[in-house]
Amino acid sequence: MDFLSISLSFLAFASSSRAQETNPPGVITPLATNCLPASNVLCINKYDAVLPYHFYRYVPVGGTPIPYGDTIVGVPPENNQTAVPASNHSTANNPFATGAVSDADFLVFDEQAGLEILGANPTYDFMFHVSDAVHEAPVYVPGLNLLYMSILSPPPGTLPQLIVNLNNDPPTIEDFEPDPPIYAPNGGTYHNGLVYWAASGGNESIGGGEQRVGIRMMDPYTNKTTVLLNNYYGYYFTTIDDLIVDAKGDIWFTDPYYAWFNKLTDEAPQLPSATWRFRPSTGAASIVEDTLFLPNGITQSPDGQHIYISDTGASSGDFARVPPQDNLGGTTWNQTTAHTVYKYDVIDNGMGITNKRPIYLAQDWIPDGLKCAANGYVLTGAGFGIDVLDQYGTLLVRIQTNYTVQNFVWTGPDLTELWMMGNGGVSRVKWNLAGPLL
Repeated sequence: MDFLSISLSFLAFASSSRAQETNPPGVITPLATNCLPASNVLCINKYDAVLPYHFYRYVPVGGTPIPYGDTIVGVPPENNQTAVPASNHSTANNPFATGAVSDADFLVFDEQAGLEILGANPTYDFMFHVSDAVHEAPVYVPGLNLLYMSILSPPPGTLPQLIVNLNNDPPTIEDFEPDPPIYAPNGGTYHNGLVYWAASGGNESIGGGEQRVGIRMMDPYTNKTTVLLNNYYGYYFTTIDDLIVDAKGDIWFTDPYYAWFNKLTDEAPQLPSATWRFRPSTGAASIVEDTLFLPNGITQSPDGQHIYISDTGASSGDFARVPPQDNLGGTTWNQTTAHTVYKYDVIDNGMGITNKRPIYLAQDWIPDGLKCAANGYVLTGAGFGIDVLDQYGTLLVRIQTNYTVQNFVWTGPDLTELWMMGNGGVSRVKWNLAGPLL
């Protein structure tokens, strides 16, 4: 029996009579097994719904939560060492981690659906080291086989974006700047041959002139950009974090306060945190949802019947900034507030949404980027990885990374390559789950 199997069976603490005596009778062992010939795939047994005592997942005060794989399992309470993240614990006292839960590229929670998603030989490759800044707004242009992404704060004021040339083998990455440049694209999508970006930055003098939070459109064949929206009856939007374009050409977007928290705009919020629908053909912008604290990711089901929106209020900031010479900024973490994906029904001939219901509480960090696969599954960038959910919010598979993932996009001729990006890294997965038609 190899070391992985031994660890996952918790033989590492079999000599501890205390651990054996306090195990609840519902524990199923092994807690996880290799369920594909590839060693990078681990199947979690019945979601590990009953863990052996003592277990503990460290909850930081204000900082970033630890990944699921660093949960302490089978360790006496006095060895929790809760003052530091679990990744710093001795592996001898953490058989859950030594069982490779934290090291697997893919965690499968629903074996039947998960193995269909992954296929026979899924691969995960770390492709590029990038700065520790937030990396967002990925857009794939199939006709050019190019992948665009943005660089946000820190520090604020960055104009160049990044472009990955997928025509090269291996792919290459370089700076990119459209004409005129766009300050802080935070979300993006491709629709009918054009790129749409949620421009989250506002500054009275950047890139040769003033820019305000809004929606920009780019022709990828000329790199020329156009402003589609930059105000609501004279009021500034605060962030415009993410967007989608529906079958009618309407643009749905979220507008939380993150640009203010992260010093990407020099104007305090003038509008409530909300989700909007914008019709470019008429110029009309309509509020469609105002109950979420910090609406973030947004996506639509392939049949157009449902909208999904994430509320990432658990990562919030200080409203008391006094720009430009303030020392405040950034966000802090509160585990007990919203980090949730909500599902809505589309009504009123595609102009509104109703029947809000929570379907998923992110188990790691916040559900940031949010997209639907071609089959209707919902994906979200959540902390150190991506969670794959069914349309009802059940976690099926998790991709694990060594950096915080902000967003992702499908690429390739059959849209089965998933590129993800975030603080410090860009990586790629090859699997069976295809993205929506472009």
